Amino acid sequence: MDHRQAGRYWEGNAAAWTQLSRQGWDVYRDAVNTPGFLNLLPDVAGLRGLDVGCGDGHNTRLFAGRGARMDAVDVAPTFLRFAGEDEQREPLGIRYTAASALELPFPSGHFDFVTAVMSLMDMPGPDLALREAHRVLRAGGFLQFSILHPCFMPPHRRLVRDCDGTVRAVEVGRYFDRPDGEIERWIFSAAPAEAKAGLREFEVPRFYRTLSEWLNAIVDAGFAVERLAEPRADEETAKRVPAVADTRIAAYFLHVRCRKLRSRIG
Repeated sequence: MDHRQAGRYWEGNAAAWTQLSRQGWDVYRDAVNTPGFLNLLPDVAGLRGLDVGCGDGHNTRLFAGRGARMDAVDVAPTFLRFAGEDEQREPLGIRYTAASALELPFPSGHFDFVTAVMSLMDMPGPDLALREAHRVLRAGGFLQFSILHPCFMPPHRRLVRDCDGTVRAVEVGRYFDRPDGEIERWIFSAAPAEAKAGLREFEVPRFYRTLSEWLNAIVDAGFAVERLAEPRADEETAKRVPAVADTRIAAYFLHVRCRKLRSRIG
């Protein structure tokens, strides 16, 4: 599966995904992943940034709200339509462009930072996407991205529950498989039946890589790893949003901030 084929799946997901997430049913994003990502993000006020795989622009607008001058790209026109409508209603100076992360339509050294929130693991050739992010960054600029945690979200994963239904462990397997383009079908589990009525399950192509493959791809692209994070719900959040309490058992997400070296070594 190439990036254009993967993009067609995301175009098919875009309308339902946006509808449900804007109703508040993407609880892992809202309660765990995005707060953790923002906590790791350095001060971006006045910087020029690019959001890769922006979806409906939810996170792009948060970065712009911190004072960044944002461009954003996505492969799905429907996502970009929703994002553009928000920009028209409440302008933040964001410029949205239909493009693949593997073929960024920007000159080299154009951005101070690049973000990719839960997008790199959903495209073929994530190593190529990392190289493109490196190309469009100025020397000394940074890339920050989040992905499903390779160690705890491999192709086989099952929650292990006590007799009362409480999650106590995670069973994982197929860690070394490479199911490039394997389609996972699911929908936001927190959404009630009435919210999901008439919507088909998302079809998400997975391009899984092991932890070492991700870290080696980062280094090979010319980055130096700066910070890592594995966000989880705190006790208060787990009580308020019980659906995300299992992030306290094992990490769902891996956040990486890496810096473009000012000169390549070797």
